[in-house]
Amino acid sequence: MNAAPPALNRSLKPLPKPPVRIVHLGLGAFHRSHQAWYTQHAPDAAEWGIAAFTGRRPDAAAALSRQDCLYTLVERSAGGDSFEVIGSIVEAVDGANIARLCELVAAKETAIVTLTITEAAYGLAADGTFDAGAPGAADDLRALSAAASGGTESGVAGMPGTPLGRLVLALARRRDSGSGPIAVVSCDNLSANGEVARRAVLGLASGWGSGLAGWIEANVSFVSTSVDRITPRTTEADIAEVEEQCGYSDNSPVVAEPFRNWVLSGDFPAGRPRWEEAGAVVVGDIEPYENRKLWLLNGSHSILAYAGQLRGHATVADALADPLCRKAVEDFWDEAARHLQAEGLDIPTYRQALLERFGNARIAHRLTQIAADATTKLRMRAVPVMTAERADGRSGAGSALMLAAWIDYVTAGNDFQDPLAAEIEAAVSLDGTERVQGLLRLVSAALADDPDVVALVARLCGSFATTPAATPART
Repeated sequence: MNAAPPALNRSLKPLPKPPVRIVHLGLGAFHRSHQAWYTQHAPDAAEWGIAAFTGRRPDAAAALSRQDCLYTLVERSAGGDSFEVIGSIVEAVDGANIARLCELVAAKETAIVTLTITEAAYGLAADGTFDAGAPGAADDLRALSAAASGGTESGVAGMPGTPLGRLVLALARRRDSGSGPIAVVSCDNLSANGEVARRAVLGLASGWGSGLAGWIEANVSFVSTSVDRITPRTTEADIAEVEEQCGYSDNSPVVAEPFRNWVLSGDFPAGRPRWEEAGAVVVGDIEPYENRKLWLLNGSHSILAYAGQLRGHATVADALADPLCRKAVEDFWDEAARHLQAEGLDIPTYRQALLERFGNARIAHRLTQIAADATTKLRMRAVPVMTAERADGRSGAGSALMLAAWIDYVTAGNDFQDPLAAEIEAAVSLDGTERVQGLLRLVSAALADDPDVVALVARLCGSFATTPAATPART
């Protein structure tokens, strides 16, 4: 019987650990394939260690900690796989360990907090304002008040339950410690994500009423970013391949495409790694880059996620190979491209690169993974393009088809994850035009109140049905 291979951290010569200067909220595969990769490849990486906190569950932190936070990044291209050990994460922590989060954020050496907490976690209302009455925000505000008074509330020892609530408490500890300014860097797929993070954090801080909001205004910068690297979920087959090819056991490898992109805009008052020397781009105006990525890449992902599953496909590559899905993507891209005119975007080249990336069948990017949190995502992907098209006198049919595909998807009884799941279920129970209008309202009240838009989306429902029996109720 062959001996089991050594664990990753036992098979390598011990590596020096850089000091923690970055705290990350949302430890997951994308962070490990993207920001952690850029940090490792910065020329001053020896000065910048990352302490990464999980979101909902401690599993990833426990698994990484067992192998000294080292893991293998597998870059998967059509021509084969390459393997690299990443060591920029030096501490992996259960997100519920709020005491450690506060300790690290309060430390003078810590200069940056990065976020990959998903679009839905920012919890703003559809109009972008902070809603203190939303369940997560209300629970956090009660917990913050209890923490300030030394009391307890339901939950984890009276501590906030959401990533942003925990961040607000940690920023209060930094204020109290006198450790000075810090940067918060959102790496989630939101337009103006730095501004979204600022509004959410200040909303919680203002609701707490501890005087923290003024300190945050003066001492915390909120950096906007555009992030891009397709990173599917790791499978047992991926774990087995790393063991076979590398000769060690790794319980937490990450698989990603070779392509990567990171655009940043904002101030870092306490410094940052020289990420630009690892390929990141630092710009003064990030909006054109955000829109290019949100509309062309993420928007087409949404079309493929709903239309592809309606037509029986499981991955992005499978859906893109379907002529009906491919045409829907191209039509939406034509609409979006008309509103992406800034210098240097090179939209034709970007579109061609996306087709090549999406067509990489060796990256099994699951449509179910992309389909989650639709109401949040569609506000940023379909709505701005459709609004711009209609303002210019066109129908916005390409954007409307994305919305129709989502409506068909939820109407067909598919399982879905969404912050407005209860509201979706209620709208689905309606009939005809009322159902279409009710679902549209969860994405955009303005579109739902436009009878021409409602009629257009209703006509497009059923476009991706594979058989008459699979067609959702039509309006």
